[in-house]
Amino acid sequence: MRPASLRRPVPSVPPAPPPPGPSDAPNAFRLALLYTVVFVEIGIAMPFMPVWLNTLHLDAGLIGGLLALPIAIRIVATAPLMGLIDRGISARSLLLVGSLVLAATYALMPAGAAIGWGVLAGLIAVNAVAAAPMVASIDYLTLAAVRLSAEREAGSVREGAKGARRKLDYPRIRMAGSIGFLGANLAGGALFGVLGEAFAVPLLLTGLALIASAVAYASRDVAGQAGHASHATGRPRLPRVLWLAIGAAALIQASHAAIYAFGSIAWSTAGVPGAWIGTLWAIGVAAEILLFAVIGRLPAPWRQPFRLLALGAAAAIVRAIGMALAGDSLPALVGLQMLHAFTFGATHFGAMNAVSSLAPDGARGRAQGTVSSATALCSSLATLGCGVVYRSAGPAVTFAMMAPLALAGLCLVGLAARASRRAG
Repeated sequence: MRPASLRRPVPSVPPAPPPPGPSDAPNAFRLALLYTVVFVEIGIAMPFMPVWLNTLHLDAGLIGGLLALPIAIRIVATAPLMGLIDRGISARSLLLVGSLVLAATYALMPAGAAIGWGVLAGLIAVNAVAAAPMVASIDYLTLAAVRLSAEREAGSVREGAKGARRKLDYPRIRMAGSIGFLGANLAGGALFGVLGEAFAVPLLLTGLALIASAVAYASRDVAGQAGHASHATGRPRLPRVLWLAIGAAALIQASHAAIYAFGSIAWSTAGVPGAWIGTLWAIGVAAEILLFAVIGRLPAPWRQPFRLLALGAAAAIVRAIGMALAGDSLPALVGLQMLHAFTFGATHFGAMNAVSSLAPDGARGRAQGTVSSATALCSSLATLGCGVVYRSAGPAVTFAMMAPLALAGLCLVGLAARASRRAG
């Protein structure tokens, strides 16, 4: 027998890690609540901030400049701010700080306007910086939660565990934002009709931003461990295939510019009743909500990013040509607005799938912000072009010129799919 001093030590077995507790698991309800409160705020600000600015009796050109300022800031600020996540700042922190800054700037805008338009412009600029990463941050958290949920479900299946949790579904969570946006559009009009825009718009937006900050504060670990801030070293490059997918999504989303900017004007000129104009917008959002509700049940191959982007591009081409040929026919407009489910919904979901599956660790925040910045840039340029064409050639040509944008997006989808096959 060997002396005790010469015996080989028995390796110690590390204790098994504890099962994930409630704080480690992603929470679909709280993610949906984040989307809801942020999109309710957007659903008030987007249609009613121009109305509030108009109550200040500002020059139309100045109002246009003040409304264009947030778009320009979103283009340059979103990707760098989202890149902070890759450097250790949590997405929840961006949401919390951003909401508090939004509340402060909305509250100060009436006083700023009384001092002068320069002060108001400064407040709008700070407001835009704070708002730039809001939606992208929730997307980041939700996609992180979806990935973690899928990994845990796969592990449960391998281990034969019973009662495994159902994996999270990004579209059904994101659907809460669309519902909140639609509800805000409908309720805001009625509320401001009673209270008046001059008083109610900044007050309501301040309150909504404070509610969003409270929800963000209470949303610690909302995406589980996958939602923690990244501390990756270096700066991983985004792969070429992801750049192509982002470019495709930006071009397809930019093809909405004619409808967003001049749809209501063209429909009104064509004799569509005012009540139906509002209904047409609601149909588009409702179709988007319906797609988000059911797309998770489709076979997995149909939820691949390139198929979804191609579907969005094809629908955008049909929609643009249809608007050019039959944009004065109410029955045709109803059908064309239903295509919004694909032109926006499928395109957005395809872009999110591409970011989730193709962005490397340490660059997911930057990738998420790049989607938002690229979309804002393409959409703003397309909107400027629509203004020139609409004035000189009318609505039919304006809507038709959106088809080449969507076609260019479809070509980029093809290039991305080919690059993906080669890389695989």
